[in-house]
Amino acid sequence: MSGKYDLVIVGGGISGASLLYTTAKFTDIDSIALIEKESEIAAINSHCTNNSQTLHFGDIETNYTLDKAEEVKEGAELLAGYLENYDPDREMHAKRSKMVLGVGDEEVAELEQRYEDEGFGDLFPKLKPIGREEIAELEPKVVEGRDPTKEMLALQTPDGYVVDYGETTKSFVEEASEEANVDVYTGTEVKDITPTLDGYTIETDRGRFDCDATVVAAGSHSLQIAKELGYGQDKVLLPIAGSFFLADDLLNGKVYTLQMKKLPFAAVHGDADVHDSSITRFGPTAKLVPTLERGRISTVKDFLDVFGLNAAAFLSYANILSDRILLPYVLRNLVYDLPNVGRKQFLPHVQKVVPSVELEDIERAKGYGGVRPQIVDTKNKSLDMGEAKIVGDDIIFNITPSPGASTCLKNAMRDTHTLIDFLGDEYEFDEDAFREDTIGNFPRAE
Repeated sequence: MSGKYDLVIVGGGISGASLLYTTAKFTDIDSIALIEKESEIAAINSHCTNNSQTLHFGDIETNYTLDKAEEVKEGAELLAGYLENYDPDREMHAKRSKMVLGVGDEEVAELEQRYEDEGFGDLFPKLKPIGREEIAELEPKVVEGRDPTKEMLALQTPDGYVVDYGETTKSFVEEASEEANVDVYTGTEVKDITPTLDGYTIETDRGRFDCDATVVAAGSHSLQIAKELGYGQDKVLLPIAGSFFLADDLLNGKVYTLQMKKLPFAAVHGDADVHDSSITRFGPTAKLVPTLERGRISTVKDFLDVFGLNAAAFLSYANILSDRILLPYVLRNLVYDLPNVGRKQFLPHVQKVVPSVELEDIERAKGYGGVRPQIVDTKNKSLDMGEAKIVGDDIIFNITPSPGASTCLKNAMRDTHTLIDFLGDEYEFDEDAFREDTIGNFPRAE
């Protein structure tokens, strides 16, 4: 197997697939290939059991600033519009109520300030403050068994998109594959990427590919490949594995708790599974692991390659993990995976959402949860919140922790503009048609 392409995308998760869809359908790039090392598309972090199935708008994520929410909002609306357009039968997603819940005077005041004073009510027209009675109508189990003297408030919206990102990834690839200029290679592992005078040569276990431009969208492995090519030397990864607990039918939609602002991880929340509303998922937990893929010991070596085992990396880890909020959080999350003990320790988090839940009602979900690479800046010895992008000579590296899946199409749109600059003036990107196909279908507030 070999080939010459204008563009090669490495990685068949939602990041690479959304870029394939965008470039195949809305540019005139002559030839595009997508390479995925697994035998199927969306086999790792984009698989439906390996993420929290949330489409993040920034409306109920209380660790988002208004600026961050505004940035994420457009990305979420692009993907929501795609789902409205291509998934009318709700095979890839479900649309349900979602809310962030405040219990007690302090949390209620925080939500009121967020909605009224910080501008979230203006930014999200469908977001509404609701009290105990309205909460009980939407989510009876959230109110049942709760202290009636405790003040309650929720910020609620009907735009609770619960997404099977694996099926969405496959949909992107299917749409792109309708174009004659697109080839998709699964079961094809990249062994080396080498710069050439005209672009790059990509050596795989199934042959060689030559291309003018490359995008590496391989999750945690993107930084590993970037470092091999001399990029991203001031970055390492803090891989966090997420897990979930399952219960029977308890919630109709998604219920978030308030987020600790210094944490880059999602607040514990409960929601009905995208494909089976009789199953309620609670989580995620966030456990530090020395691997780039969940459950694959072989990727410990890959983690060490990225980490580098140098003083800057160790000092950065020490500085981050010594934080008085983050360190106790990391230690607590190690406990949640322990048999019997973990379930008992996690129960109070579940009860914050559904007070009547008892220990025998929940069980740890086996086979759920992926690895999210948090970006560490070794110059500042700090965590970089959100996504990381490294742009080199005719190459882009995308490392996409949360909310990378939610903003995949916005990221693809940006990368497509960059690729057009790489490839030259003879190519064009029809952004208007792209927007019409995606965000043009997002239902606005009346």
